[in-house]
Amino acid sequence: QVQLVGTGGGLVQAGGSMRLSCAAPERTFSSYAMGWFRQAPGKEREFVAAINWSGGSTYYADSVKGRFHISRDNAKNTVYLQMNSLKPEDTFVYYCAARADTDYRLRGEEYDYWGQGTQVTVSS
Repeated sequence: QVQLVGTGGGLVQAGGSMRLSCAAPERTFSSYAMGWFRQAPGKEREFVAAINWSGGSTYYADSVKGRFHISRDNAKNTVYLQMNSLKPEDTFVYYCAARADTDYRLRGEEYDYWGQGTQVTVSS
């Protein structure tokens, strides 16, 4: 069982920036693809960004492309989501997820482990 611990989140004004982190105290972290998803109450979970095991390949949802940046530090067993130019419509609970495979997928169902979620609220 991989436990993912997400940190960051909170309240930020529109146009601001925020960084989310997700740590996995697992030596196998470096072999996992990682993803970020977000969900509003009563809504479907949606894909945000993903990164392969090495960090050499990433993918973004169109809604965040050019504003968000996913990265990872395998020496620290941590994946990051840098969010810039935030908009009120980016207000969600954000979840990190790990896939026990080197390559990412875009569907949450294909991820094996999930963090506890962190609230990001962007005020207008």
